[in-house]
Amino acid sequence: MSFKIKEEIRSAGGKLLKVIHTSKATGTPMDVNLYLPKQYYDGSGKGKIPSLYFLSGLTCTPNNASEKAFWQREADKYGFAMVFPDTSPRGPDVPTDPQGGWDFGVGAGFYVNATQPPYNTNFNMYQYVHSELPTALTEFFNSGTRPTGVGSVDFLENISITGHSMGGFGAVAGFLKNLNKYKSCSAFAPIIDPTTTPWGIKAFTGYLGEDKSAWKQYDPCELINNVPYVPGKEILIHYGTNDQWKELYLKPENFMKLVPQSPWAKHINVKMVEGFDHSYYFVSTFVPEHAEFHAKHLGLI
Repeated sequence: MSFKIKEEIRSAGGKLLKVIHTSKATGTPMDVNLYLPKQYYDGSGKGKIPSLYFLSGLTCTPNNASEKAFWQREADKYGFAMVFPDTSPRGPDVPTDPQGGWDFGVGAGFYVNATQPPYNTNFNMYQYVHSELPTALTEFFNSGTRPTGVGSVDFLENISITGHSMGGFGAVAGFLKNLNKYKSCSAFAPIIDPTTTPWGIKAFTGYLGEDKSAWKQYDPCELINNVPYVPGKEILIHYGTNDQWKELYLKPENFMKLVPQSPWAKHINVKMVEGFDHSYYFVSTFVPEHAEFHAKHLGLI
């Protein structure tokens, strides 16, 4: 479980750390990127620094969002740390798409716990993201090998979650299944109705099997109707109207039809923004709004 710091990169007022550790959930080494804001180094924060977890999309590594979403200035502004997990286990013995596709297997873990062989040995990304990683980071930062700094980071309790595309799905589903863990949730162009989209059907069939009843536990369209609302919890979602994947692969309209009749009706805000696509140009444009949203729920403003 011990972490090794591979790189420390000065970024904005803090540092981006590229670390690696061995995961029991995946049975592999896992790369993670962390952004520690200026408050970690100068001690200007009030109490423990809260954390925001960012789950990335298909084919991504921890580097994509940490290099292209521009969270660092916002993290410094409000005083929260960023955690960028990988999107799947990796390694020579990790099974991937037998057809060589990029939308399943390595780089496409879908943040579920696989039940189907051969994927159930390594593809336990739900357990990894929502349980193992926060605990492992807490142990690391309580150890003598923690990154040099004067601040203290909370990876377990005062935390929120966000993500993009596949990661947006993982964030929304994970939030609704773990309301006791996360203060708030946001998503950029999430695969919000996975059981009716090509990406979701392929992933759920491969990881969870043909029985569609097993898919419901991760389906945001099911969860918003079956999970009671908890006061203070909110979800913010953005989609670009020019998103090339929106109609067939993301299906926001299906989700939006269900929200008004759900227990979450007044607590999910889905925004369609004119002219934006699915890229990090879109994500980075709305990161400031999402950062402010989470900062409020984390008690920073």
